[in-house]
Order: sequence, then structure tokens, then C-alpha cells
Amino acid sequence: MRKLWVVAGVAGLAGCVMQGGRVEPQAARLSSEVLTVNLSDGTLCRADWAAAGGMGRLEPCGPGYDYRVTVVDRPNLLRQLWTGLTGVLGAQGLVAPMAQVEITDGVESWTFTSPPPERDGSGD
Repeated sequence: MRKLWVVAGVAGLAGCVMQGGRVEPQAARLSSEVLTVNLSDGTLCRADWAAAGGMGRLEPCGPGYDYRVTVVDRPNLLRQLWTGLTGVLGAQGLVAPMAQVEITDGVESWTFTSPPPERDGSGD
């Protein structure tokens, strides 16, 4: 029985080593001021993208990533109406901007859309 536990422990450690490879961004989301990036190891990274002018560095976060936020200046008409309505009602900043978020580590880059597109539930 003891040998079984030793084998299970070694297999578990080997799995951790193989899984513990490179940490990569998995998702990015914007609020009116904050960029939140989810990494593959579960870490959440945040940066004040609006104050930084849409570009900056996520530090200390993983190996350190650069980011660039490109806001969609003229989103679809329905979104423009919704954003205008929330502004008139005094809820400025409630609707997150539509944007492309590019994250790079100097070697590889990842691009995300924020807010993420809706899934249709069809499984395709």
C-alpha cells in the first residue's frame, strides 16, 4: 500500500511539473478605467488603462506583459444609444467600452475583444 502512495505522489508531482509550464493570458476585460487580465495559473492582473492612455505594462504579473487597448470609436447604433442613455441617467462609466486588447510578452501576443462576444449556445 505504501508503494502505491509513493507512485501516486510521484505521478502527481510529474503532472504539476508538466502543467506548470508557461503562464499565458486567457481572458481580458475592461471597465471604464481598469483592464483585468486572467492568466492560465489563475492570477488576476489589473492596470488603470484609461489613466495610462491605453498602453502600459502589467507588472508585477506573471513574467510581465505589455498591453494596448484600442477602443472602438463608433460602435453599432444600439450600443451608442445604450451608452448615451446610461450617461443621461447619471450612470457614466457603467457601460464598459468596446475595445480590442492586445497583450504581449515580447515574443508572443494575444488579442482579446472586450466585452467578449456572446455565445449562441449551439456548441459550435
